[in-house]
Parts: sequence; C-alpha cells; structure tokens
Amino acid sequence: MTTLNNEIKQLIIDCLDLEDISIEDIDTNAALFGEGLGLDSIDALELGLAIKKQFDVKIEANSDATKAHFYSVASLASFIESQRV
Repeated sequence: MTTLNNEIKQLIIDCLDLEDISIEDIDTNAALFGEGLGLDSIDALELGLAIKKQFDVKIEANSDATKAHFYSVASLASFIESQRV
C-alpha cells in the first residue's frame, strides 16, 4: 500500500501544481482539505478527475461516501484498492 500512497501523493502534487511540496511532506493519514493539506473544493474536482483517469475508478459526486474517501491519502488508497477487486 506504501507504493499506492506515494502514487496518490505524487498525483496530488502533479495535478494541483504543488511545486513546493514533496511526497514526504504529505502525511498519509492527515486531512487533505481544511486544516490538513489545505485543499479546497476546486482542488477536489481536479483531484477527482485525475484519480478517475489514473486509476480507472468510478467516483460518485456529492456523496457522503466520496467525501469520506477523499479525507486522506490513506482513505483514497483504501478506496482505490477496493475498486480494483
């Protein structure tokens, strides 16, 4: 799962142009939005599209489950792994 976590971190950096951040700077279990990494709703849309494209997963818009999946890198990794089965 570490490899997947790092892939997600790199995707976040690349798709959101976070030039000053490395994958080591992103805490796997920290919140991506608000207090954590500080992403906003526009970042969520861009990240959602990038994840759908990169990992070929279906993401439902505006669902509570989707919000939970996007909480952290760890929760995104678990969601992506569950979709690969």
